[in-house]
Amino acid sequence: METSKPTDFRFAPEYELPRWPFAAPPELTSGKTQRYPVVIAGAGLSGLTLACDLAARGVRSVLLDDDDTIGVRGASSRGICYAQKSLEIFDRLGIFERIRDKGITWNVGRTLSGSDEVYSFDLAVESCSEQPPFINIQQFYVEWFLVERIQELGLTDLRWKNSIKNVQAHEDHVRVQVATPQGEYTLEASYLIDATGAASPIRTQLGLNAHSSLGEDRWCITDVRFSKPLPKERWTWTDAPFNDGRGVWQHLMGDGVWRIDYQMAADADPHAISRPEVAAKRLREQLGADVDFEFVWIGPYQYRDHLLDEFRHGRIFFIGDAAHVVSPFGARGGNTGIQDANNLGWKLALVLNGAADATLLDSYQAERHPAAAENLKVTSRTAHFLAPRNAVEHRLRRAVIALARRYRFARPMVNTGRMSVANDYPATRWLPQGGRTVQNVSFNGGSVMQALRQSPRGIAFFVGTPRGDLREQAIAAGLSVHELTADCALARHLGADEGSVALVRPDAYLAMCARPPTADQFKQALEILK
Repeated sequence: METSKPTDFRFAPEYELPRWPFAAPPELTSGKTQRYPVVIAGAGLSGLTLACDLAARGVRSVLLDDDDTIGVRGASSRGICYAQKSLEIFDRLGIFERIRDKGITWNVGRTLSGSDEVYSFDLAVESCSEQPPFINIQQFYVEWFLVERIQELGLTDLRWKNSIKNVQAHEDHVRVQVATPQGEYTLEASYLIDATGAASPIRTQLGLNAHSSLGEDRWCITDVRFSKPLPKERWTWTDAPFNDGRGVWQHLMGDGVWRIDYQMAADADPHAISRPEVAAKRLREQLGADVDFEFVWIGPYQYRDHLLDEFRHGRIFFIGDAAHVVSPFGARGGNTGIQDANNLGWKLALVLNGAADATLLDSYQAERHPAAAENLKVTSRTAHFLAPRNAVEHRLRRAVIALARRYRFARPMVNTGRMSVANDYPATRWLPQGGRTVQNVSFNGGSVMQALRQSPRGIAFFVGTPRGDLREQAIAAGLSVHELTADCALARHLGADEGSVALVRPDAYLAMCARPPTADQFKQALEILK
């Protein structure tokens, strides 16, 4: 029996997002077509991260966006979970402190079936980074901080209300036709980066097949403030009794706003399930009839995925959702786009500065496509666990949950979203040993990211007394050189013992770790960093 009236709810004031004025580009007034080293289409997470990364490396770019603000109009949350690797990138770019101060830091996740906890994890156990495993914050805040940081760096021409109408790829440049409120103009780019999102008009114009599919599962996001004290943890129900036995996610993010995702029936009407009175009924069943709350935003969604075969087409690169989309389980969407930008930025900078051959840019596809494919595989498995497609998958889920209630070995099999991690890279001619991410570990009074801010070409770590010839080669290649003791935390994290040399790339991936390296090993590893 309901104790409150169906209309007994209220909405918080809508977020007021910043707006930036349209400024007529020089091409509109001069009528001349100019060529720029990098043009980025789309001022979302991945596009802004790349522009900020390039500016931090001293590379000028033009950033085009068809809107005059950030975020999605009317929406509170989109991507909210920012993983450690992304936070480390933001630390290098100079906005981590703002994200930390506005967001919610967490590391514990709990999975429940009914009222029973069947699995839990603490991501801090295996972390040695200065950044936490996760911070929850509304996506528009991160984009806002990036815009302001880009403006501080001063090397990016941010063009609001500039919409790409047509692209023409040539051997040595890309010609881009742009529409604005004051008319159209054309510019040229040595490299064009498509960060326009899942509905990329550039990808459509080029006729590229993204192999997209639409999930059958339906969800409804409810962003809400309430007075009931709950722990700052990620809670997930596989079969919540207060949601007709379907899944629920519960997260706290910035401004004291909880994001609660409710799994709906596959045939649910998206408009009906997101009506305030319907959302209020779900909340009262979950939190109790006496809990005071106010809605911030309510919105239905149906997840989709796609994956381009090639992330590079000549001088056009695809990053973020323009290249790949996965279901939201485990926060592997926005974090992956941020890490795309992190991978591509330093390579573009080296090539444009004449410090590396243009073939280095081929490594973007070789490294980021396998990462996206792995994320798609992982999130697809989660989707099948949360929304079984047939009797066999239903039987498997019931068995896993039943075993998890009694036996520790079965608990990691409960799959409500494998949390985003920095993907390993396969062995290639650019990374003969393959590559894994290096956490932002403190050393010698600084940290890895602090060292990368000061040395954008990479770092050479010598454990013990460095060989003079290798040290000189590293310095000649533009790397910063640091000495570590074998018992320090960073040496252990690198897997480097006495006499070892470790090379860390500008994107904080391990390029080589050997004890001691041969001259050929060292030379080969340096080739991609100079």
